[in-house]
Formats: sequence, C-alpha cells, structure tokens
Amino acid sequence: MVRLLVLSALVTAAAAFSSFTPRNLPTHRTCTSSQTTLSMKLFDWKRRTADESALHTAEFTLDNIRPAPGSRQRKSRKGRGIAAGQGASCGFGMRGQKSRAGRPTRPGFEGGQQPLYRRLPKFAGQPTGPGHQKEIYNLIKLDELNSCAEGSVVNFDALFEAGAVTKAKYNIHKVVVGREDFTAKGVTVQAHAFTQAARDAIEGAGGKCQLLSKTTGAVLEA
Repeated sequence: MVRLLVLSALVTAAAAFSSFTPRNLPTHRTCTSSQTTLSMKLFDWKRRTADESALHTAEFTLDNIRPAPGSRQRKSRKGRGIAAGQGASCGFGMRGQKSRAGRPTRPGFEGGQQPLYRRLPKFAGQPTGPGHQKEIYNLIKLDELNSCAEGSVVNFDALFEAGAVTKAKYNIHKVVVGREDFTAKGVTVQAHAFTQAARDAIEGAGGKCQLLSKTTGAVLEA
C-alpha cells in the first residue's frame, strides 16, 4: 500500500515537472504543415526610376476626372449626440474661455504676448493692425461715360441721375478703365481718384480730370 502511494506521488511530480519544460511552451511547439491565409496588399510607391509613361496616356475630361482619394471628406456634424464623435462638448472642451459661445478673443490676439502684427516691422504707406483700414472706392468704368455729351461735367451724381450707374455702397469714387472702348469726347470728369490708364484715356480724348476731396467733395485740382 505504501509502495503504491509513493509510486503515484512520483508519477504526479513527473507530470507536473514536464508541464514546465520548454517543449510544451507555445514558442516551442512544432509547426504544422498547414499554410496561413494571411495576405498583404503591396503598394508600388513613386520612385525616381519608375516608368510613368502610362500615366499620361489618358485624357482627362469633365466626365472622368475625379478628386484624389482622401482629399474630400464628409462635413463634421457637431452637437448631434455622442455616437457621432463630436456630440457633448463638440471638441471645445469642458470649460474655459474658448469653450463659451461667441468669439472669445478678437482677431490677432495671442493671449497677452506681443502679437504678430506688432512684432513685424512696418513699411511706409502700408498700415496694418487695428485702427487701420484700406480705402475702398466705388468704381466708375470709362465705358459708362460714353453717353455723356461733349463738353459736359460728369461726376457720380450726374451718372446716377442719367441712369448710367446704379447706387453705390461707398461715398468715394474712382474712375477705372472698362471692358469697352471709351468714346466720349471733351468731357470733364470729377472723381476722388483716377487710375493712370483712365486719366490718359480721358485727356487723350480732349477731356479733363478733376480730383475731388474725400471729405468735403470740393474740387482740388483741375
């Protein structure tokens, strides 16, 4: 009886010891003859020695041209539930100034540090930054003056009353070259600014250019 118990204990110990041998580990298992079904798609990336002559044989037309893959994406819909990916805070975080409604800071503000428009050197005649704005003129084309009589004085108010132009958004006017030829002869044009080509065309046809003040509207030069 004692011998049977000792023999069974030895068999159990040998089986336990054999479970820790390297031959039973997953890395030491023998490979089977079955082949794997894993496949990989290979991409032939652009190389310096690649033959690209076949790429230029196709003719692109409006019916076969397509955008590059990945260049056009769907519009991100925010605030439509957490399943959409941008539902709860819409990507603006939980709290803070930049998560509030409305524009949190003015354009050009960099958190208190010296902004870019103040760090860069300034050039004469080209002001930038807050407090400066570009002068925007209402444009008067030369072909809109073709219906004017010879020897008449023409300005924006006269053209508006004659129906040659429509109402203007800005109060200062600039005469520029139009798409059609300028055929009016001997007219005196009054405006707040002239392009050099428009001035040459008016004076070449026997007319005169009178510059007006941008504040009072008075004639500055004849």
